[in-house]
Amino acid sequence: MTSFDYTLTRTVDAPVGKVWAAWTVAEDYGKWASAEDVVLDVRPGGAWSAVMVIPGGARFPLSGAYTEVVPDKRLVMGMNVPGRDEPVLMTLELEAEGDRTRVTLSQTFDSAEERDQAEQGSNMLLDGLTGFLAAA
Repeated sequence: MTSFDYTLTRTVDAPVGKVWAAWTVAEDYGKWASAEDVVLDVRPGGAWSAVMVIPGGARFPLSGAYTEVVPDKRLVMGMNVPGRDEPVLMTLELEAEGDRTRVTLSQTFDSAEERDQAEQGSNMLLDGLTGFLAAA
């Protein structure tokens, strides 16, 4: 079966610990990810949920669970998708580069359309993260 994946990499002007906190502290995550009602239980098997607010005000409830947690290095999150038996996994990898951090997001999908939609959403997430860290 053919798979469709993407990998996005950005280097942000913040130390790795601050970037990790942005992804794992609910209050911080809500600020940069345009999310409300954020709950993050960051441990393998721990659940997460959030209501994403997109431009125009539409709200989308999302939920899932963490499958891998390596503090300050790697976070693998599953997202529940209606109509799918298995969650869609997103991998976040962090690599310290002095006072900066290289952030890599990757996902794999069954169709190019799903991949393209997710890649667009992940670019929006990285834009929000970059802005949040620059203002902090």
